[in-house]
Amino acid sequence: MKLSEFDYNLPKELIAQYPSKERDGSRLLVLHKDTGRIEHRVFRDIVEYFRKGDLLVLNNTRVVPARLLGRKETGGRVEALVLDVSEECKVKSEKHSLEVLLKPARGCNVGSKLIFGNGELKAEISSIKDGRRFLRFQCNGDFEGLLERLGKMPLPPYIKRQPESSDRDRYQTIYASKKGAVAAPTAGLHFTEDILSRVSEKGTDIEYVTLHVGYGTFKPVKCEDITGHKMEKEYFEVKNEVIEKLKNRVGRTIAVGTTTCRALEAIIPCLESRITNHESRYSGWTNLFIYPGYEFKAVDALLTNFHLPRTTLLMLVSAFCGRELLLKAYREAIAKQYRFYSYGDAMLII
Repeated sequence: MKLSEFDYNLPKELIAQYPSKERDGSRLLVLHKDTGRIEHRVFRDIVEYFRKGDLLVLNNTRVVPARLLGRKETGGRVEALVLDVSEECKVKSEKHSLEVLLKPARGCNVGSKLIFGNGELKAEISSIKDGRRFLRFQCNGDFEGLLERLGKMPLPPYIKRQPESSDRDRYQTIYASKKGAVAAPTAGLHFTEDILSRVSEKGTDIEYVTLHVGYGTFKPVKCEDITGHKMEKEYFEVKNEVIEKLKNRVGRTIAVGTTTCRALEAIIPCLESRITNHESRYSGWTNLFIYPGYEFKAVDALLTNFHLPRTTLLMLVSAFCGRELLLKAYREAIAKQYRFYSYGDAMLII
């Protein structure tokens, strides 16, 4: 398929710069993929679409404030997005170099020294690969603490403002627990404790997986033949009890977000195997690229936000409900002034 087939025009004013006042106050477009019917609701109405026996799966990754503002030792401002933000980073940072994106990158060569904050955190560029820098930080064993204190939330580039203190809460799901993401699993930002409680009361089971959203979520597709695109790998974990529930489910499996969807589809070999995994969880790395023609085996319904054109996220959703139907729904969402992207409104595809 061609990249140009996943394009659409979006007025800039529909790109949400801030979240809705209330998490569950976002709008919800409900797309019935078998009939093409579209409903327009408010997110808190989503509870009506769950049934007894369904399994709701969410991604519990936690976004790390991985955006560091600093300067070069020789002068000049610099911004670093730390890409390796796993829970081991506080140990790894002093023994090894961490991968970062530097902006501006010009003049940042091997041996260049950088200073962040008021000098509490320093780093030296140890190597450069594919345009990315690797920094060895000087942090006296407290890199994680310094990153939490000095770092800012890594808001996506289409949010044209500086991160604010409120983003530490709103660019994070209420159930985020495992540090490791540099971008939020945004479909989950709309959930509240009340909604999850009401979903559970309906007899829908709720479970969590982990997929640490990496820089690949922003990586543009550059080849016109999309099959030539290579996804960047992302770390994920799925507990054995989740795998067993997926194997024995009687209702639908509803994935919250493309990241949850990819994690569930990545464990298909586990679902098809009769061999018991004696570990407590299945973990690994996935670079699964889902685009039209893919046959979903684990996911029956999908909750997602509205995605950028020409992206792997839009391709995944197109694979789930059909490209033409999805773009029809997008045209209607634009006509009705839905808010798009990370802080925007949501779509439930059933």
